[in-house]
Amino acid sequence: MRVLMVYPEYPETFWSFKHALKFVSKKAAYPPLGLMTVAAMLPKEWEKELIDMNTDILRDEDIEKSDYVMISSMDIQFDSAKKVIQRCRDLGVKTIAGGPLFTTRPEEFSEVDHLVLGEAEMTLAPFLLDLEKGRAKHIYKSDGFPDIGSSPIPDWSLLNMRKYSSMNIQYSRGCPYNCEFCDIVLLNGHIPRTKSAEKLVAEMEALYKVGWRGGVFIVDDNFIGNKAKLKKEILPAIAEWMKNRNYPFVLNTEASIDLSDDDELMKLMVDASFGTVFVGIETTEEESLVECGKFQNRNRDLLSSVKKMQEFGLQVQGGFIVGFDHDKPSVFRNMIDFIQKSGIVTAMVGVLTAPTGTRLFLRLKKEDRIVSDFSGNNTSIMTNIVPKMGMKNLVDGYYKILNSIYAPKPYRRRVITFLKNYKPNSIKHVRPFADSVKAFLKSVWVLGIRDKGRMNYWSLLLWTVFFRPSLFPLSVEFAIYGYHFRKSFSFGMLVESDTQSPSA
Repeated sequence: MRVLMVYPEYPETFWSFKHALKFVSKKAAYPPLGLMTVAAMLPKEWEKELIDMNTDILRDEDIEKSDYVMISSMDIQFDSAKKVIQRCRDLGVKTIAGGPLFTTRPEEFSEVDHLVLGEAEMTLAPFLLDLEKGRAKHIYKSDGFPDIGSSPIPDWSLLNMRKYSSMNIQYSRGCPYNCEFCDIVLLNGHIPRTKSAEKLVAEMEALYKVGWRGGVFIVDDNFIGNKAKLKKEILPAIAEWMKNRNYPFVLNTEASIDLSDDDELMKLMVDASFGTVFVGIETTEEESLVECGKFQNRNRDLLSSVKKMQEFGLQVQGGFIVGFDHDKPSVFRNMIDFIQKSGIVTAMVGVLTAPTGTRLFLRLKKEDRIVSDFSGNNTSIMTNIVPKMGMKNLVDGYYKILNSIYAPKPYRRRVITFLKNYKPNSIKHVRPFADSVKAFLKSVWVLGIRDKGRMNYWSLLLWTVFFRPSLFPLSVEFAIYGYHFRKSFSFGMLVESDTQSPSA
């Protein structure tokens, strides 16, 4: 059996880092971990090839020489996935599809020959057995959630790592919280399922042995879902492995804001080489937090929580949402002020959308407020709901936020706010030296000479040289990120205005 595994193309988005990746000559930020894991579950005698359309071109001859094409996709890849499926049909090659997009919207993919939905640890084996016997069905589902300790080490041999800026590993699935707008519980359940320390370290060792050195994203829904196990088993094992291997990786992950309540956990994470954590802050409005069920964020000083994590040596990336039913006109200014004062450099601000099947989707469907399909784009103004504040007010306020946080001057001020507060326990530089030099030289030309915001670029670098010289590589990296964020928003170049740029 010859199988072609295809990962559809992402459109240009906030998280694509398309414009930033050019500075280090990379094609994509992360590889398709799901497909590589599935590849390791397939029969050993099968011939397997992986084409990530974000790094390589999918040719007709690649499809034609395959017995099956396996596709995994998220919602944001919908258009590309549809095109791949149609190409396979036109060329007479059967398709097998799975992943979040197909699991939540199977009725939209009747043209796929075999839908293997949910988590592959439960649904792939029955499909393969039926396929071997010549009686494979159209759709395979499961009601429960598997023990992910049985999940194999991803097949890294399928990948050209040089095309990516970071690698990824999974430790857990599921989240103990149940925010109304989030589809994590829908896909992966309410109870976090975790791997053992031995299993996780084995996956890190496999990545190390194939030669990777650099960033590694722990792609969990909420890394701290089981704090006791993390503190007792996982983080000490990672820290020991990192020390024995001379710290080859810098880790980043996603966690809830209550991480800031646990000093011991934060210290252990930093000791284990975690450098960045993405936190869903969503909103500063208490009524809106109640509305969406974000109870872990309520009744706390969110700004102090962020500052505390930074002081422990963690860069905090933040997710923010506007357009809740309880949002007042002041929400836009409040969010601008919070982002600037917090020093959250990577602030993903989006309008409220309802992923298919979530509690929010079901509620708004009953209220006849779902107007289109979910796009999967966290930072698109094209929401699929009818906002209570009115679409014009939402659009105007959203653009006001973007102009006020990503124009060169306020962005530079926010980076400096972060650098002042950030206290890393050590400076570990794991990106290959040649990549770092290349990125810096390109940034001098693109941001320091050609870009309209060049004075802010030089001001940032000079400030860093004089006040935090050890963080100079990080300062350059942030300057490049800012360029990507400004370029990635579809409405064009952000306008720099002193009246719109709050002082940090």
